[in-house]
Amino acid sequence: MSEIATRGTKATNDIKDIKLADEGRRRTEWAERSMPVLRQIRERFAKERPLSGKRLSACLHVTTETANLAVTLQEGGADVALCASNPLSTQDDVAAHLVKDHGIKVFAIKGEDHATYYEHIRAALAHRADITMDDGADLVGALHMIALNRLDDLAPPVRKWVETLSAADRKAIVSGVSGSTEETTTGVIRLKAMAKDGVLQFPVIAVNDSQTKHLFDNRYGTGQSTLDGIIRATNLLIAGSTVVVAGYGWCGRGFAMRARGAGANVMVTEIDPMKALEAQMDGFRVATMEEAAKVGDLFVTLTGNVEVIRVEHMRAMKDGAILANSGHFNVEIDLAGLKQTAEGPKEVRQFVEEWRIGGKRLFVLADGRLINLAAAEGHPASVMDMSFANQALAAEYVVNNAKKLSKDVHRIPVDLDQEIARLKLQSMGVSIDTLTPAQRKYLASWDMGT
Repeated sequence: MSEIATRGTKATNDIKDIKLADEGRRRTEWAERSMPVLRQIRERFAKERPLSGKRLSACLHVTTETANLAVTLQEGGADVALCASNPLSTQDDVAAHLVKDHGIKVFAIKGEDHATYYEHIRAALAHRADITMDDGADLVGALHMIALNRLDDLAPPVRKWVETLSAADRKAIVSGVSGSTEETTTGVIRLKAMAKDGVLQFPVIAVNDSQTKHLFDNRYGTGQSTLDGIIRATNLLIAGSTVVVAGYGWCGRGFAMRARGAGANVMVTEIDPMKALEAQMDGFRVATMEEAAKVGDLFVTLTGNVEVIRVEHMRAMKDGAILANSGHFNVEIDLAGLKQTAEGPKEVRQFVEEWRIGGKRLFVLADGRLINLAAAEGHPASVMDMSFANQALAAEYVVNNAKKLSKDVHRIPVDLDQEIARLKLQSMGVSIDTLTPAQRKYLASWDMGT
């Protein structure tokens, strides 16, 4: 750990190198230019200080866009601690910038190992937050294992720390959280399972369920950044190749659209008949993974589920097939099965590992982790502007409404969602029509005919 004196206070952090701060500042300022909605929220937060006196622990991808969110939360009065939500997604210069220039507690190093990743989550837990902010529910998941006394299910760095705490302290760490927010589909699925089982300890705002999040971040952000990460890692020509897209949710359809735009022949695999039908009518060839494995050149998983690509699929693939994942966790490609079956890995270039199975070469990108953040920079700032506007407003909403909210997963109010869309359109110089009185009356009536 390194101790950094910042703005007259002593903050404990774990980052790669404080000397990277200047580059992180320049890149964060560049991203801020494309985040006008968050800027307006930050300006209001600086005046009103709606988060004053609140400790906030965030487990998010440490990127330039996240830096702008963290500064917004700090301007709103929050005492912010930030750890990474993926071992490969941290931008080390950004982490340094937040520590040096803003005094924000950051625990994140790109490429950190499993133990360090959970040591950083432990540090965020030790911040004893009033509000938590998650991207994948790792922070909230750990809190609930503490609440349920399931210490054996905690990663060793967290478990060892919890075991040093008294029963009263353990209870206080959980009961002190008034509410949480969740950024991604994977996390929301986890949290809804907790709510269904009746174990959720506090209300959670599912930011991912906001229309201004999933319709744009998941579709346009994931679509572009996933393709960007694959091309940066491989220098692959997409045109003319057969790209297999596993999953046709908002992320999958966004990537399928971008791959087709780059000239690929796109196939889609699905388990949901409605989504499969939609993909078929969108002009994509829909097949099972067993069928697609035989013809694909590039396979990309975007499902949020485990073992989507298994060893039997890998055995059927062509020599030279490339496998990548853009789901939140590195569980969608059966890497454990691959390690037991194949020879390797051999690093052939950064973020590309070669495995040999049955005399054929397969190439796995970024150890099956989020390719758009491991090999590229994640989503463009313009789309994250809306996602993180949701996060900032969700934090404010928790502060104002936590006592009235049930211990369940809630979506952000529709009026806030609409306001984010309105502000985004305004920043783009786009005007839209409004309903006339006659139109309002017609839509509200049941007895007006043709």
